Amino acid sequence: MSDDAPGLSRFGMALRFLLAAVVVSAAVLAGTAVMVGAGEAVVVTEFGAPVRVLTEPGLAWKLPAPLQGTVTVDLRLRTSSTGLEDVGTRDGLRILVQSYVAWQVPSDPDHIRQYLRAVRNDPDEAARQLRSFIASALQVTASSFDFAELVNTDPAKLHLADFEQRLQAQVEAQVLRTYGVQVRQAGIETLSLPEASLTATVSRMRSERETVAAERTAEGLRAAAEVRSNAERDGRITVAQARTEAADIDAQARREAAAIQSRAYLSDPELYTLMRTLDTLVQSVGSSTRLVLRTDSQPFSVLLAPPKP
Repeated sequence: MSDDAPGLSRFGMALRFLLAAVVVSAAVLAGTAVMVGAGEAVVVTEFGAPVRVLTEPGLAWKLPAPLQGTVTVDLRLRTSSTGLEDVGTRDGLRILVQSYVAWQVPSDPDHIRQYLRAVRNDPDEAARQLRSFIASALQVTASSFDFAELVNTDPAKLHLADFEQRLQAQVEAQVLRTYGVQVRQAGIETLSLPEASLTATVSRMRSERETVAAERTAEGLRAAAEVRSNAERDGRITVAQARTEAADIDAQARREAAAIQSRAYLSDPELYTLMRTLDTLVQSVGSSTRLVLRTDSQPFSVLLAPPKP
């Protein structure tokens, strides 16, 4: 047994050294392995200075600490919102605008380094700086639009899409250059009116409605006058036609009466004269008429004349 003891002792020592080597190797591997997740980048640093940027998801390697360290940068899309900003339009009226901005750090090594230098990998600081840029850009952008182009009851007169495009153009290039942050979208979240602008808007809307009402009233009066004029013209034409027709009928009746009288006179002149005389008596004497005339005077002589055989 004394011969086997040294062998077992050497085997145990070797096993312990192997286990220690495995542990040290695992520790070294753990200290040098870098896992890059989706939606993030890993910056490898040497004594705090970035030397390499890893953007592809997967496993990568670096030197163990303290020679090299890592900084994880979130590349996911974020949104930030400003408070209500009191800005002036081109025509001198005031509006209250609350805007939003959707932004992210692009997966570009240069911009990632710029982001680290500018805000120390602090998303809250980046959002604060973006809100400051947006607030300044709102002042400039609003001064390029009239009040009616931003606040109007007619959708055809609104230019909100143009406003948002100009707002984004105001900030995206400067923010990318200064902070390494890319603005994906900027727009209006809320638009309201201060009291003075609200009063001016109501007055303008009332004036527009009064103008429309006056135009429609004038149009109605013109239409009514036209209808009245046409009716009077048609009435005059109808009366003139009726009078013409009546005159024609009267003339025709007179012609027919004259023809009948002519035929009656030709057939019996004395009878005709008698009948005309009686007609004259009927027309001259009424129920309350009193005449004192000679009986032998016309047309009463016919009453005294003896009948002819």
